[in-house]
Amino acid sequence: MNIDTTKETREDRIKRLIYRSSYTGTKETDLILGTFARHNLASLNDQLLDEYETLIDNSDPDLYMWISGRKPVPAAWNGVIMQRLQDFNLED
Repeated sequence: MNIDTTKETREDRIKRLIYRSSYTGTKETDLILGTFARHNLASLNDQLLDEYETLIDNSDPDLYMWISGRKPVPAAWNGVIMQRLQDFNLED
C-alpha cells in the first residue's frame, strides 16, 4: 500500500497507524499493537512514531514472538518502542 504521506497531518498519521496496528492480519498482534497504538501513539514524538511505523513493517509472527519474549529481539529492532511494547504487554 503506497500512501502519499508528504501532506499527511500528524493526526491523520496517528489514525493511519492505529488502523494498521489494529488490522495486521493476526489476532494476537491486532490486540497487542492495536491496544498499544490507541493508548500511546498520540503521546509519541515524531522520531518514535517513525520507529514504530518501521517496526510494524515486520511480520506478525516475528513481532508477536519479540513482544512476548518468546524470541530474542534483533538488535536493529530492540529500541525504545520495542521496550515500551514489551512493558505494555506485560501490564495487560
